[in-house]
Amino acid sequence: MFNSILNGELSIVSALICMFTSLCLGGLLAIIQQHEKKDFLITLVVLPLIIQVVMLMVNGNLGTSVAILGAFSLIRFRSLQCNSKELLFIFMAVAIGLSTAMGYIVFACVFTFIACLAIVILNKFIFTREMKHLKIVVPEDLDYDSMFDETLNNYTSYYRLIKAKTINMGSLYELTYEICLKDIITKNLIDDIRVKNGNLKVALTHNIEE
Repeated sequence: MFNSILNGELSIVSALICMFTSLCLGGLLAIIQQHEKKDFLITLVVLPLIIQVVMLMVNGNLGTSVAILGAFSLIRFRSLQCNSKELLFIFMAVAIGLSTAMGYIVFACVFTFIACLAIVILNKFIFTREMKHLKIVVPEDLDYDSMFDETLNNYTSYYRLIKAKTINMGSLYELTYEICLKDIITKNLIDDIRVKNGNLKVALTHNIEE
């Protein structure tokens, strides 16, 4: 069942089967990921196919392998840094492409379904709340160490101050908290914080923006 369908040579039928499998499994990754950026989802669908074609074209040729390595080394990712979950799906897409390039179609399918099932189960039953980042701007003369503890205890199940930096030529501090919200209306949290920080900027985001 886990034998390669290539059997030492690449035919048109076997190549099409490998390509179709790569696209289907990449599509499954995109469905599981449910990313808000369409470009990233398209990348997940097509990346296994690209990896597979590259591996098929190399086919053990040392000179071609060096040329391909050089080409990939010239690629620079200018977008925002990927988080750990996005990197996980990228590595899964690469693994699918490598498996289908070697002709292990059944193995690639089994691996993908097991990995996706594990991700769905972990997301649903273990990691029930999403971590967010809360940015609060406060005046420089404000004692911020315990100023927001009461408010954060009321609205979050977990919080931690992870960054404090000066802005506006040192006249203000920007505090960044890692928080896990309770089932609350976020506007109430922001309004309570604005009362304490003098109606200065408050931002609630998924990721830290430098």
